[in-house]
This record gives sequence, structure tokens and C-alpha cells, in this order.
Amino acid sequence: MTHSDSYGDYSSHRRRRSRGRTIVWVVAALAVTAGIGYWGYSTLVADEVSDPQVVAATVEFEKFFDAWEAGDVRRAGRLTNTPDKAESLIKSVMTNLEPSKTEISAGTGERRAEGEVEIPFTVKMAVPRAGDYAWDSKAKAVGSGDKWKIEFHTEMVHPEMVPGQTLALESRDRAAILDKNGEELQSASLVGLVDARTGKGVSGLEAFYDEQLTGGSGLSRSVVVVDRQSGHVVKKLTGTGPSQGKPVRTTIDPLVQGAAAEALTGVKKNAAIVAIDPSNGQILAAANMPSGMNRALEGRYPPGSTFKVVTAAALLKQGMKPSDRADCPKFATVNGQRFENQDQFVLPAGSTFRDNFAHSCNTFFVNSSAKLSGSTLHDTAEAFGIGGTWDVGTTTYDGSVPVAGSANDKAASTIGQARVQASPLVMASIAATVKEGVFKQPSLVPAAVKKRYEAPARLDAGVVDALRGMMRATVTDGAGRALRDLPGEPHAKTGTAEFGTETPPRTHAWMIGYQGDRNLAWSVLLEDGGSGGSDAGPIAAKFLKNLIG
Repeated sequence: MTHSDSYGDYSSHRRRRSRGRTIVWVVAALAVTAGIGYWGYSTLVADEVSDPQVVAATVEFEKFFDAWEAGDVRRAGRLTNTPDKAESLIKSVMTNLEPSKTEISAGTGERRAEGEVEIPFTVKMAVPRAGDYAWDSKAKAVGSGDKWKIEFHTEMVHPEMVPGQTLALESRDRAAILDKNGEELQSASLVGLVDARTGKGVSGLEAFYDEQLTGGSGLSRSVVVVDRQSGHVVKKLTGTGPSQGKPVRTTIDPLVQGAAAEALTGVKKNAAIVAIDPSNGQILAAANMPSGMNRALEGRYPPGSTFKVVTAAALLKQGMKPSDRADCPKFATVNGQRFENQDQFVLPAGSTFRDNFAHSCNTFFVNSSAKLSGSTLHDTAEAFGIGGTWDVGTTTYDGSVPVAGSANDKAASTIGQARVQASPLVMASIAATVKEGVFKQPSLVPAAVKKRYEAPARLDAGVVDALRGMMRATVTDGAGRALRDLPGEPHAKTGTAEFGTETPPRTHAWMIGYQGDRNLAWSVLLEDGGSGGSDAGPIAAKFLKNLIG
């Protein structure tokens, strides 16, 4: 009989074993002291000690069980009549189950025939992620006098096994992680990994929802009998009931996710695409290249010029109009620190605020920083949800726009540098906020969201209308030309974010945007990828073409 229980009754078995061992060794000591034969003395106390053959065999049983308990498989094997076979099987069982604790309690031995003693015993193991597991068996010893060997056979180790089999662990069936249609989610970086050895979720949603997916028992592995050659499971010994885990349903749209994943195919740099439904904040896609780190939702990067959406909102709120004249010189200097445009471009005289936004003129925005207080960008970012803690249903990085500590810090922040940090999710949400007109906190697992973050500020309607026009101009007249011929009225903002200390600095490539004809906002990040318009732009175009196709 096999069973699984606690260690509650172990102490009484253990005391029986200890008492038996004490009697044996007292008998041996008295035999030496009295100068009489061992068996002669045993016969005199047979009523107390039991059959002499049982006493002698019990010594070997005790040695065998102690060696097995201690994991000393070589010593355990040497106590049997087939040392190599015994050592091999016991080692296999102990290696496969990796018990944190093993206890073997023996009953009373009984002579079955001359030179043959049998004893019942119970093995109890604490198996990580499989719980306490115990089984009953019987062992036989053969011999005479003081020379006895445990008769080894597979069934003695576990009665449910036959030769050629062993015990092992198998991951229990976990509930599934689903997309919005109820099908299994096809995104390795979102789903994450399960440790094949422990059955525990170690990354992604598998880790975040490990308790829900396994039913809350913490038991993610079953003890099974397997064929030693093929490894095929022959019989389940634990965890045979139905899975109590509950699936995790996400908002991922498989069509959008597939389009994003395909757009990253062949990309040699680390990259990510996030797509959001602006009307409700639901995350429709979160693709990463390569799979592994979920940089789409958790990555921390300077957003570069994509952050100019926030800076533009601050300038618009202060009264600037998209049609206002705005110079774009080659350089801008703040307290001795020189800023320049990519490739040191300039815009012609008569250029407007809209032109500077569309072509992403750094020097205009840096010079405009003088019109902003140290807290203006921080306060404006709050209307886009930045600065709060988002309850998305998984781990995310929700961005940071600190209050500027100096004029230089403020100037660099206007172009998404200095201490400004964001994830691709945050930047997609910025685009979604412009599309919707109000911040809607993103969510991935709506059922797990306890309290959505509400932005403490809101964009004025006039600011939103102006931002929409400026983001459309980025596509039709500016740096977002990669999207120019696409249907769906795409709106965008490009970004090239410097990082590191090299000269010239290395750059991340960004593009964010939304579609005018549908509820879709998105962001593309290409780590160490060059320029937003020329490098991130084609990836964004491929993503949108995939959706159209």
C-alpha cells in the first residue's frame, strides 16, 4: 500500500527501531562478558529478544535503512545480495526525488523460513514541490549466524515498481495562460518559464501567477513511476486528481501580437513592440526580441525625443500654438553645455512649433526650457499617468520624470534625456493618451486589477487637439516618413535617445504613435539601434502593414 501523509506517527516507529537496536547490542555485550556463545545467550532470552535469526537479521536491516536514509547508496548496496543493482536503483530514486528529508521506520521482523527473515517498513520523504510522500514495503534478509544480506529486488524499494523502473518527478498539469480569445497565449516572453525540475514558475506570468495556476497548494510536481530507459511515465503515484489551478486570461489580441512578433523577426538588436487599445488601456501586444527579458513592459530607458510629446503639451498649456514661429539653430547652449540636433541639422527661417516637433529639433526644445519651471515637466507627465503606480496585472515599469534639479537637468529633460526614464509600455500609453484625450491605465490581466491608477491631472482639450495635429504632421511632413504611405491615418513621434559615456554617444531608436481610424496605439524600441526615424520607423511600418495584411 502506498500513501501520502505527515510525519505525525514517525516517532513511535523510530522508538521501536532504537529499542530493537539496543537489545541487539546489549545481547552482544553480555555474550562477550559471560564468555558464552551469542546464540546460546539469545536462546536464554528468546522471550524478550525474539528469534535469534530475527535479532541477527535486524542488525542488517538497521544498517541498510540507516544507509538509505543518509543517502549513502554505496553502503546500502553493499548490504544486499546484489550490490550494484541495489546501489543503482536507490541512487536513481534519491537523485530523482531529491527529498529534503527521508525517514524509514521498521516494524517487527519475522522468520519466514530457516535462514529467511522478513520485516515491514515505511519510507517517508519530504519532496520539494511534491509534498510529503510515504509508502509501505517489506524487506527480506537471508543468511545464518551473524552473516546476513538483504535480498534486493525492485519491488522491495517500492511495491509499485517492477524491474527496469524507478521513481521520478513530473510537473503537474498547470492551468494555462490565455489570450483575449481564450486560446493559449503565444508569447514566450510574456508567458515566462516553468522550472522543469521543480515545476515552479520562474519568470513572466508563470511566476507572477504561480499560485493561481497550480491551485494554491504549492505542489507543482507529482511522484511517478517511470521506465528507466525511455523515461516514459508508467504510473502516477501522487497528484492524480484534477488540476485545481485556474487559468490566467490576458488582454493580448493574437492577431496584433502576431503582427508585432513578425515585425521583429530578423531584428539583430534587442527590441520591443507594445500595442494598446486607447479606449480602455488594454494591452493588445507585447513582443520582445529576443525572447526572455520582458523589456516591453519592464525595461527602463531614456525615451529621447518621443518624450517631446509631453514637453510639447507643457508648452501648449502655457499658450504656445503649433503655428507659432520657432527657430531651430544648429546648437543650443545652457550653462556651458552644448546641445545639438541629429547630424547638426537646422530648419529654415520661418519654421513653426509644429515643424520643430515634426522634424524633432532638439535645439528648439532646449531653448524653450527657459519658459518652464523645474517642476513643469514632472507635473505635465502626471496627466499621462507617469509618476503613479500602475496596477496592470503583472510587473511593469511605469516611468519617472523627476523635478529638475538644475537648468541643465531641465534642458536635457525636455528632449527625454537626463533622468527621464520610461518603458515601451509607458511610451505606448503616452500615444494612447493623445488618441483618447485622457489617460487610461494599461492592463494585461483585468481580473487581477484591484485599483486602476487615476491620473491626478488631465490634458486640456485644446492641447490634445494640437498634439494630434503635430503627431500627424510628423508622418506627413517630418521624421515619421516611414509611415507616410500607410493607410489608417497613422500619427507618430520619433526618438533617438543617447545613453552611455562613449563619444559619440550610442543611441536607442524609438517610434511611438497611434492609428486615426482604429483604437490602436503603439511604441517601438530598438536598443542601441541608431535613429528613430530611419531605424525604428521601418519596424513600426512593418508592424502596421502586418495588421493591414
